[in-house]
Amino acid sequence: MSNLSAPAYRHRIFLLILAMALLNYVDRGAMSYAAAGITAEYGFDKSTWGSVLGYFGYGYIVGALCGGLLADRFGPRRVWLVAGAAWSVFEILTPFAGHIGLALLGGSTIAGFATVRVLFGFAEGPTYSLINKSVANWATPKERGAVVSVGLLSTALGALLTAPVAVGLQQITGGWRSMFVILGVASLLLLLVFTRRFTDRPDDNPRVSEAEKAFLREQHAAHHGSNVTEDSRMPWWSFFQNRSLVLNAVGYFAFIYVTFLLVTWTPKYLQDQFHYNLSALWYMGMIPWTGACITVLLGGRLTDWLLRRTGSLVVARSWFAAACLLITTLCFILVSKAHTISGVIALMTIANAFNSLPNAVYWAVILDSAPPNRTGTFSGMTHFIANTASFLAPTLTGYLTTQYGYSSMFVAAAVATGIGMGAMLLVRPGIRSGSTLRGSAVTAAET
Repeated sequence: MSNLSAPAYRHRIFLLILAMALLNYVDRGAMSYAAAGITAEYGFDKSTWGSVLGYFGYGYIVGALCGGLLADRFGPRRVWLVAGAAWSVFEILTPFAGHIGLALLGGSTIAGFATVRVLFGFAEGPTYSLINKSVANWATPKERGAVVSVGLLSTALGALLTAPVAVGLQQITGGWRSMFVILGVASLLLLLVFTRRFTDRPDDNPRVSEAEKAFLREQHAAHHGSNVTEDSRMPWWSFFQNRSLVLNAVGYFAFIYVTFLLVTWTPKYLQDQFHYNLSALWYMGMIPWTGACITVLLGGRLTDWLLRRTGSLVVARSWFAAACLLITTLCFILVSKAHTISGVIALMTIANAFNSLPNAVYWAVILDSAPPNRTGTFSGMTHFIANTASFLAPTLTGYLTTQYGYSSMFVAAAVATGIGMGAMLLVRPGIRSGSTLRGSAVTAAET
């Protein structure tokens, strides 16, 4: 069976995954648009606010690691259910974090925000490991790059939509607290729809036609071939024996650093530096993400196209990502020297667009190099390493902007992406530790 003529139910699954990840990202980004209300009410300065934003990341990296391990152990559906319910509940609790700290945590509002945000981050941590595990189970090898990019669209599109959604909810309801409650309830409702339709594998889903099930089994069998038995014996710590997987995580760190820098600090930066009020932030906060919404989808197709044209995973994954990070680095250096709002926004938009272009590459490298039964685990470990940036970016930015001004945060971003570029140049996808080279011969045959 070379072609699938029956309707592809898996495409609906991919859209549901995108919806889950999208609302997940809006949930986490809403905090940044409550900055003016929260800092005014609790008297937080820039350094303290950076710490509040960074608390999310401490829980996030642990959740990312646990999510990948649990997805391999129990299947992605159970982890989606538990994680989705938990992050919805902690989103609803966010507006009461200060009260929780005052009542239960020694009268400290900071402790309240720290506790709620760490737990919220832990609940949201598994998301992208779950996406990769779900894609590994549901997508054919030839469409993985494009499908992963659809799931990763949630990063850019979610950040873009967060601005009008967060600002709109605050203006409609008259305050920042109700915004979190509404978003948490919306997440719970979407979770109910998702878990009624999603299963761990296509074979478990009665809505998938027999023709599509047979097609997917054929494609996966042809891809994994005789390596499945050998790879199934690989322990989890073999991740660290594979230099390319570790370096790929460093490259992904650069992407995460830029993403969390822009998500957490763009609203306050625009308020402090250019005196924008809340009513203007809804559209100014969207602009830096407009290009990224296009490039994150384009990147998945470009990396697959390069693989078809060259037959080389090094060109399609490593060199492609490194070139994008080089342009991102140059743009952030220029942003640090710009003084007009038009110049700053334009350069931020270009930098973010090129930073997002290879987003699918980092996840595709894992799919290229990890054994099937370790996809979730290795995704979680990659996410754990890379997402140290989720607390480092906002926390370090709070310190740097207090000591050296806002231009310093863009210099730090350039350093992060420069390191990521160097790491990706050394990545050699398709080489499995303790196994054989899959990068050239196998992928050429698959394409």
